[in-house]
Amino acid sequence: MDITVIIFLLVYLALMLGYLPGFRVDRTGAAVIGALAMIGFGRISPEAAWAAIDYQTLGLLFGLMIVSGAYTVSGFYPWAAAKVASMQVSPPALLAILIVTGGALSSVLTKDVVVVAMTPLLVAITLSRGLNPIPFLLGFCFAVNTGSVATILGSPQNMIAAQTLNLSFTGFMEIALVPALISLPVVWATVSWLYRNRWTLDTVSAGPATPTAAPVENPPLDRLETLKAAVITVAIIAAFVFTDWPREMVAMSAAAVMLVNRRVASKDVLGTVDGNLMLLLTGLFVVNAALTATGLPEKVIHELQAAGIDFSDPATLFLVITGLSNVVGNNPAVMLLVPFIPHSGETDALGAALALGTGFSSNLIVFGSLAGIIVVERAAAAGIKISMREFCRAGIPVSILCIALALIWIAILT
Repeated sequence: MDITVIIFLLVYLALMLGYLPGFRVDRTGAAVIGALAMIGFGRISPEAAWAAIDYQTLGLLFGLMIVSGAYTVSGFYPWAAAKVASMQVSPPALLAILIVTGGALSSVLTKDVVVVAMTPLLVAITLSRGLNPIPFLLGFCFAVNTGSVATILGSPQNMIAAQTLNLSFTGFMEIALVPALISLPVVWATVSWLYRNRWTLDTVSAGPATPTAAPVENPPLDRLETLKAAVITVAIIAAFVFTDWPREMVAMSAAAVMLVNRRVASKDVLGTVDGNLMLLLTGLFVVNAALTATGLPEKVIHELQAAGIDFSDPATLFLVITGLSNVVGNNPAVMLLVPFIPHSGETDALGAALALGTGFSSNLIVFGSLAGIIVVERAAAAGIKISMREFCRAGIPVSILCIALALIWIAILT
């Protein structure tokens, strides 16, 4: 049991810091090493390790990533970005358009794919117009995080909760959609006010590292492939809403249809899948199962319940996941808690609380979400430095306001 706990703590320390101290091991590496260590030390058998991996959740995530990636390969994201860039509007209006676009895309497509595809384009768009890229990148990032809570399609943690708790697509959306929509004007108002005198490059005293970005090579818009992806997306949502077909089979079947193509190479679409995230989740399934076998998590949960923390209460669950997700990350936090949440009754409300807590708290710090990390790292690659202080200066008030609104909404519903 001691070795199990040590391995578990080391893995989650790496998740919290982003690396394993003293080693060049990132989050994914730590999860994989931790899973292998659990097996190697005999803390979980190979058979139990395989059984612990939730292939349904991984299949759902993989299938939806393929569909989301199809929009990248078809040139849809560059086309949409170019349309936004051509609009002759003021900087606050441009920010509003980007926020609405980010929120809408992330609600039906995997948010991490959206951020990966759009960040370099946003840098190029803003610099070409002589604008300070930072408020637009931050606004888009915040909107993607908060908008993704609207449906179970928006983020990996939503999918994990939906699969584990067997959530209804419409029931989940009925609870989460309103706060997701309200969060977008909150993001716009906060970022607009903070950057009201710093919209252009010449108003930034310590501006971006370079006034111009390297040209971004983008595929031209393939209207037929974009239409195909859109039709399949609508079909997925319809299947989730109107049938009881297994979601992972729906998503995988949709992915298969996308990959059978005479115009686009399957390897290009498969290249958009976040393999690191898939490995991270696989490793955590094994690590968490090994710890669960010790009985320690159940004991801790019982003690917390005895202290008055009720995991069947949406507001309590929302606050717990809000804090935990900023310590170990969104996906690991949800994976830790879902086994101890009631799997019957008002599960849609509990699932929505998980999504709202992880999504709305993601903007507190850079490492609060994978989307934040992607934006900062991709912006840095384009010569735009977004410091932790800069991120938190806007992210903290956005998160506090959104969290407060979510608590009010949950209180109204319950």
